[in-house]
Amino acid sequence: MQTTLITIDPEIQSGQPVFTGTRVPVKTFFDYITTGESIETYLEDYPYVSREQIQSFLKLLSNLFQRTTETIFYENTDRREFAC
Repeated sequence: MQTTLITIDPEIQSGQPVFTGTRVPVKTFFDYITTGESIETYLEDYPYVSREQIQSFLKLLSNLFQRTTETIFYENTDRREFAC
């Protein structure tokens, strides 16, 4: 069964992507993770977001990354590196 994970609606948080069923912007998750906070802390601070939503979101990101890198590496034989 497939469920909607992210909602973009101009009536909710001015159209920012939010976790479906909440008013919590997806960006808040990235803000937490990139500053070294744990998923546990995020879930404690944003109780309206479920663990299942975060797990599904991470799976989605993983799939998108894999498809993107496969396209880059298989369509272009030049060496590619990712850096921050």
